[in-house]
Amino acid sequence: MIRTRVTQIAPVPDLDGFVRPGQGAGLIDVFRRRYLLSLLVRKEVQVRYRGSVLGWMWSYVKPITQFLVFFVALGVFLQLNGSIPNYPVYLFSGLVVINLFSEAFSNGTKSLVDNAPLIKKIYLPRELFPVSSTLVAFINFLPQALVLAVVCVLTGWHPNLLQVLGIVLGVLIIVLLAMGLSLFFGSINVSFRDAQNFVELILLVATWASPVLYQWTMVEKILPDWLMVIYQLNPVTAAVELLHAGFWYPTTDGQIPMPTGLWFYGLCALVTASLLLVIGQLVFRRLERRFAQDL
Repeated sequence: MIRTRVTQIAPVPDLDGFVRPGQGAGLIDVFRRRYLLSLLVRKEVQVRYRGSVLGWMWSYVKPITQFLVFFVALGVFLQLNGSIPNYPVYLFSGLVVINLFSEAFSNGTKSLVDNAPLIKKIYLPRELFPVSSTLVAFINFLPQALVLAVVCVLTGWHPNLLQVLGIVLGVLIIVLLAMGLSLFFGSINVSFRDAQNFVELILLVATWASPVLYQWTMVEKILPDWLMVIYQLNPVTAAVELLHAGFWYPTTDGQIPMPTGLWFYGLCALVTASLLLVIGQLVFRRLERRFAQDL
């Protein structure tokens, strides 16, 4: 008797709906899943100060303390308060924008590592994490901007439409720049944790490489013209000066000039921030395939 063995062929699994890592639509998928993004933002906002006595008051305490330290050190001891009109407004308007950049960039770089358990268990657009960190930083920026606006009103703030648009442009530059850098360094940080230490150095330099604590005219006196152009092409410098133009300058008598070509450098900064966002997305998608393995 001849026995024949019947081999059963396993059914081919239905892979519809599954996306191979690195093959998605990137940031477009983030906004397609706006509900997930809102959940992440809500979660980060709610747990940020959970268990603390002051809670959301820390959003005011930290920047005010930082402002007081720099005002005493630079405004009083180095006497910048006497040479720059309304120096407290000048200083605080620069600090709020650099704080937005620092928080969004720093937290966005660490966002993938901090959410490693979630990334290893389920698939979702990994860009959600850096984007949500940027949005949370923007939410924390709003109370500081509100305090700044109230102080400006008390000191005679009378901005025109162009100056208000300058504030919007400056914030947009910082948000796009921080998001692009977060995608770039956040994806590298998954495999090489030195990236977040490198980011801390960048943030330290960014605070002093932009006219946050001092005035641009001080830099113009010591830099040659070609180096001054490079200095002004720094997107953070352009964003800081745009907020100075919108918040601080309308509270002065106009005797101290704003940088020449500010709108030109602002638009250049917007283009640079947008290009860095594209580069960050490309690098992120290239390295995304190793996230679950490296985490």
